[in-house]
Order: sequence, then structure tokens, then C-alpha cells
Amino acid sequence: MISGRGGSVMRGRIRPPRRPKAQGDGEDEFEVCWDKLREALRDIHTRNAGQLSFEQLYRYSYKMVVKKAAVKLYDRVKEFEEKWFADEVMPPIWALITPNLISVTLDEVPNSSINERRAVGERFLKGVRSSWEHHNFSMNMIADILIYLDRGFSSDHSRPTIYTTTIGLFRDNILRSTITQDGVSHLVFDILNATIIDQINMEREEDVIDKALVRSCISMLEGLFETDEEREDERLYVTSFEPAYLRSSTAFYKAEAEKLLRENNASTWLHYTKRRLAEEADRCHTTLSPLSLQHTLHVVEQELIVKHVNEFLAFESSGINAMIDNDRIEDLTILYHLVARVDPKKGVLRNAVHARIIELGTEIEQTLKNTDFSIAQQTSTEESAEGADKPKPKTLNAAAQQTAAAIKWVDDVLTLKDKFDRIWLTCFEEDLNLQNALTKSFADFINTFGRSSEFVSLFIDDNLKRGIKGKTEAEVDAVLDKAITLIRYLSDKDKFEQYYQKHLARRLLHSKSESLEAEQAMISRMKQELGNSFTTKFEGMFRDMHTSKETTDQYHDHIRGLGEVDATRIDLSINVLAGNNWPKEVMGRTGLADGPKAVPIYPREIQGLQDSFFKFYTMNRNGRVLNWVGSAGSADIKCVFPKLPGKTSGPLSKERRYDVNVSTYGMMVLLLFNDTSEDEWLSFEDIQERTNIPQPDLINVLTPLSVIKPYRVLQKEPQTKGAAKPGDRFSFNKEFVSKTIKIKVPAVSAANKVENDEERKETNEKNEETRKYIIDAAIVRIMKQRKELGHSQLITEVIQVLASRFNPDVPLIKHQIEALIGREYLERADLPDGSPAYQYV
Repeated sequence: MISGRGGSVMRGRIRPPRRPKAQGDGEDEFEVCWDKLREALRDIHTRNAGQLSFEQLYRYSYKMVVKKAAVKLYDRVKEFEEKWFADEVMPPIWALITPNLISVTLDEVPNSSINERRAVGERFLKGVRSSWEHHNFSMNMIADILIYLDRGFSSDHSRPTIYTTTIGLFRDNILRSTITQDGVSHLVFDILNATIIDQINMEREEDVIDKALVRSCISMLEGLFETDEEREDERLYVTSFEPAYLRSSTAFYKAEAEKLLRENNASTWLHYTKRRLAEEADRCHTTLSPLSLQHTLHVVEQELIVKHVNEFLAFESSGINAMIDNDRIEDLTILYHLVARVDPKKGVLRNAVHARIIELGTEIEQTLKNTDFSIAQQTSTEESAEGADKPKPKTLNAAAQQTAAAIKWVDDVLTLKDKFDRIWLTCFEEDLNLQNALTKSFADFINTFGRSSEFVSLFIDDNLKRGIKGKTEAEVDAVLDKAITLIRYLSDKDKFEQYYQKHLARRLLHSKSESLEAEQAMISRMKQELGNSFTTKFEGMFRDMHTSKETTDQYHDHIRGLGEVDATRIDLSINVLAGNNWPKEVMGRTGLADGPKAVPIYPREIQGLQDSFFKFYTMNRNGRVLNWVGSAGSADIKCVFPKLPGKTSGPLSKERRYDVNVSTYGMMVLLLFNDTSEDEWLSFEDIQERTNIPQPDLINVLTPLSVIKPYRVLQKEPQTKGAAKPGDRFSFNKEFVSKTIKIKVPAVSAANKVENDEERKETNEKNEETRKYIIDAAIVRIMKQRKELGHSQLITEVIQVLASRFNPDVPLIKHQIEALIGREYLERADLPDGSPAYQYV
């Protein structure tokens, strides 16, 4: 039911309106409708469409399509638009293409002012934009009028829509048109591209351009396609403008890179490249098209980074070396991000950092050789305040000089490590590739230095003896962590183990450790880092010391239980050491080539104590053998120096008593002078005969007792500052005076010092012998499990098994295989392919 304007009600169906009767034949009706449409199209183009009726114009196109004249209408509209372009649109565009525009954009005539370039270019772009916007607006209105033509004809006949066809006329009749000036033909499209690119280059040169104008022209190119099929990959922006734009960008940044190279400043290059990348990204989002973002950035990266990064990093005063040496954090951060853009593995940066670490490591070694360690190096905390009296530099002996050199080398390496750790954390964003590069670099230069294992052990030794004194628990942990870091870099960990075992033994036996807790914490860290087998001997040494303390206490209780109370009895403390845990040097053992070890002749008083302890020790330990190691012990002796006749004043006018701490061998030497007359002299040979002390040990004992003034308990003849030697004579120094009651005579063998060339050669030889046994054990263990194995595979597996301890030489492995064959552990065999192999016997 539909309510009419009179309020009456009509019932029944709603019928469509009657069609008006046709006026004339079909051809006349088409022409009438076309005339109406043509006038309407002209009014639309002239912006005079205010009085047009959309409904009426739609009916005209509808009629023509219904009358089967769709093809004719389609072609008429296309012809009209083409004629309109030729008469109304193209002449204004051509008028804008002046010789001046062509010379500025295509010919790139030099000496054109920025203002001239901008004005000419903007005038042309504004003309193109105006024509495009007018045409686009008109085509949208025309497409709305002819919408039925698109629905009923274009889709059925596989022809582009009327909008696609007419909008494409701008491409075909303007952009692809050719204009000839001075006998040279120019494509309008080339002029448009060159004008837009010239505007972009002006902005790159920090001039102000009309970004909105450029963006509107770019939008036009994004909306047009190569053909009326309108495929996405055939946008004119992508196919025509972008290639030209990228070629221009490449040329621009190539020239900029050459200019930066002439400036010879890597920092300028870094900041410039960072700024240009940000500008190009912003330009693609605001002025050009996001479609070009990745391609444009790729051009900048290639021209400013990839092609020249090595040249910039090699600059002497501002390159990578200067950045690292001068802690240029900002520059290094930018460099990391730039390199990361072009290489996910950061190969260039890795190589540069690796080379610099090796160079700095070599410089540390060279500085070590050129430093005079004869005078103690003063630390910053020990420097005197301004105006205060500076303490007199302390002169170091040869051993102390070598030890000071070792400590300095390790300190310098740790300082260098801290420096690169800060750079890695702050600048390199904890990158794993660069972390691996840093680790490899430090390992390379540390292991290139032949004394690294020994120096690292001495560094730990120095800290555990006195370096951690007064430090908090956190500071001690930091020192131990640094030590573990250095150990981690060492490739010959077995050599380090040998040195650490020797140094630890002397700290324990001579009570040199500042903190046993720190000692055990160090071993615990090594155990966690290197495995249980690495620290087995160290832990055994601590067990021996603990057991020895208990044994000594039990022995004292045993003596007291016997009721033997003797005020003059010597107080004995014993360290019972298991031979396998302690180094040969400390235990007094020698190789078979050295012949049997001489047995020292102990004083009667000491022999009585030895017998007493041996009886006690074997009461519950049948079959045990005790070998007394005089070189590893110490003794406290009460020395009495009588007053000298004729002296009425001064220290020599009265009796002097001192408590002197010496090595066990030192005690044996001093007790000899209890049985000599006042002016009697004993020769070096006499002392050696009566004590049977090995000559090197005897020299070490007599030198501090007769040469070093604060400890000169004995007189030496001749009186020289050189070490004691065979042929010298010694007597009791009646005129000895000391400012302290307790005197600790340094034991040369007790000091952990850098080995000399001969000692190092001996250590390396012993280490090589030990490695042979380790390689033998590894080969036998592998073959016992595999039964049969090829030659190459056996060598590979041996290297893999031993890599955590040291890097075995392949010739040494082959030599040990031959030795095992000779000892009938292995026998030769052949694999099915004929290659050599071995079988476990």
C-alpha cells in the first residue's frame, strides 16, 4: 500500500513507468543522445557542469547501450577525449617546455642558479599537475555518467573500462608525446622525470622545494600504468621514473663518496651517511613513494658504505684505530649500525677489530721489552700528593723484575680486554658475531706470546699472595673472574696447569696465601670452567695440607702423652705430601737422566725428630715410606750474638737476640756454626760435604745469608755482591745488627718468579714428555672403544679429545701411534677402500 499526496488509497501491483515512444529511427536517436552527451562532456572539461543532470545524462548512455550502440559510444567518447587533449591540453603543456627547462633538466647545463632551476622546474610541474588533476577530475565524472557502459559493455567485451581508457590518454597523448627543439626530439616523460629528480637533488643540497608539488606528480605516476591492463608491476612510477631516479641517486652519492674521501675524515663520513639514510627514508614517505624506500636505501648503502667502508676505516687519524684508541663511542655505535645494514655477519667490522686487537697486543709485548723494571713501578694509588716528599724508588732484583714484567703484561691485557668489553656492550649491542671475533682475537695474540701461560699463573699468584689484601668479597670475585677469562683464552692449558701447580705448592708450603677461601674459590672456578680432571691435583694438595695439620696435632698429643717434657725440645710441624699431587721441583724429584737424588745430612737434633715422627706415623700405616724434602721446609732459629769486647756503646756493646726464619737447608747450614770456634771459617766445599745439600740449593741458601745486608748473618770471603759460589769461605758474623727482632730470610726457591731461558727450556721439555703420555692415553682410550679406525679419523678424534687441554701437533700424534704399534698396543690394518687404519690389540 502506497499513500498518495491526496490521501486516497490504491490497491494492487506497482507498475513500472511507461517508456516513451521512440522518436524517429535508432540512428537518429543515437545521434541525438550523443549530441547531448558531447555537450555535457565539454561542459565537464570546462568546469561548467553545475546545470547538468546526472540522471538525464545516465539515461542517454543507458539508451545507447540498450540500443546495441555500446561500441559506437565507447569509440565516440575515446575520440572526443583524444581530440580534446590535442586541442586543449597539450598546447599549454608544450608551452611550458622551454629551451631553458630542457637545458636545466636534461642537458644539466652548469652554472644554473638554484633559484632559476627551482622556478623553471616548479612552473613545469605545476602545469603538469594542473592538467592531470583537471583530467582526473573530469574522467571520474564522465565514468560516473557512463557507468552502465562499463557494466554492460566493457566487462562483456574484455575491454578496459571507460575510465581506464580515458585516464590512459594522459599517458599516451602527453607523457609519451615527443617535442622537438633545435632539431632534437625529447620525450615529455623524460623531461618530467628529469625535472622531478632535479627538484630532489636540490633538496639533497639543502635547498627548499615544494614537496607537495613533487608528491602530487609522483601520485600521478603511481596512478598510471604502462598499458590499459593496469598490472601492479607496470605502474609508470616503477617502470619509468624509479629506474631514472635510482640512476641519478647512484651518481649523486658516488660523487658525495668521492668528496668525503678527499676530506679524509671517517667521523664526518659516519655522521653524513647516517643523516643521508634518515633523509632518504623520510623523503620516500613524504615526497616520493614508499615503493622506492628499499631501493633508495640500497643505493645509499652501496655507494657510501659497501664500496668505500674499508677506505674510510683505514684513515690514520680518524679510522677504526683512532675510534678504538680514543674511545669514540658515538662513532663506533654509528659504524656498527651502518655495517650491520649491509652485512648481517659484520665481516668488515670483525676483521678491522681483530686486526686492531692483534696490533695492540703486539704493542703490549713490545712495550714490555722496552720497559725498565729495575725500579719498582709506582701505581696511581701510591703516587705522592702534590708538594709531599716522594718516596725513594725501590730497586728490584732480576727475579722481581721479571715478575713485575709478568704482572704488567697481564694487567695491560686485562685493561685492553675491559676496553673492548665496554665497546662491545655500549657500541656493538652485545653482538654474538663480534663477541666471537673478540674472543678469537684475544686468544690469537695471547697464545702468540710464548710466556702467556706462565705470566697468567704469576698474575694469579701475585693476587692471591698480596693483591687481594684489603679488598671486599665482590672485588676479590672480580679478580678471580678476570683470571678465569685469561685462562679461557689459553690454548696450552696443560702448560698453565704445570705452572699453577708449582706456584700453588709454594704458596701453601710457605704460607704465602692471603686467603685460603680465595684459593679454593679460584680452584672451584677452574673446575667449573675446565672440568674435574684439571683440578684433581690442586684439590689433592689442599687435602694433603689439611691432613698434615691433623697429623701434626696428633703427633703433638702423642709426644705429650709420653710424658716427655723438654723445654729445649724442637717444635716440629710436618707436611705429609702425596707425591702425585705435588710438582717434581717442590718434591725434590728429578728425572732418571739426572741420576739418583742426594740425601741431605740433617743435624743430630733433627734426625732424632725424624725418627720420632716416623715411628708415630707408621704405627697405623704399615708399608708407608717417608722421604724428607729439605728444600720445601722452613725453620725458626734463635740466634744469639755476643757483645763485642771493647765496645761501650751502641748495639754491639750488648748481647743481641734474634728470631731468624730460614729454609730447612738454611737451618742446616747455620747449625754448623754452633760447632765452630769464634774465628773459624768454613769453605763452600766444607759446608756441602757436611750437609750434602745439592750445589744449586746451597748457593740459594748461602747467598741471602752472606750477601744481602739485612740478612747477613754470615760473613763471606771474598766480600763481593755476587752470589755465593764454590771457593768462597764463610764465618759467623759477630757484628750483625738488625732493627727487627724477627728476621725472615728470603728463600730463593720459595719465590715464584719468571723462569729464565734455561728453566723455560727445561719446562717445555718436561711438558712435551707429559704430552706424549697424555696423547698415548687418548689414543688407547679411543681405540679401545672403536676397535678399528682409519688413520685420518684417529688423528681427528685425538685432536678433538685433547683440544680442551692443548693443541697437539699432528707429527707428535703420528710419532706416538708408531710408538704404540711398537709396544703392541695397536697394529696396522686397511679399510675396505684401501686407506690405512689401525686395530686395537
